Amino acid sequence: MASPDEIERTILSLAEARGPGKTICPSEAARALASDDPAAWSRLMGPVRKVAVALMKAGRIVIRRKGRPVDPDDFKGVYRISVPD
Repeated sequence: MASPDEIERTILSLAEARGPGKTICPSEAARALASDDPAAWSRLMGPVRKVAVALMKAGRIVIRRKGRPVDPDDFKGVYRISVPD
């Protein structure tokens, strides 16, 4: 299992590479961390979400749902990650 630091680096790297105005799916980060085990990425989705929430609270990323920023303490469903505007 990936450490929170590894997850953070991966999320930031992917979001920054995508660039301003673009988003990544959290599963992209999970899949990048899963290495050779095709089923491992799904187990990483919870930890990826937890790190994404912490990063948004720190102002390092934006979590979006339907294109709009969400409250990091109260969102459900499918979300995307972007660098701040």
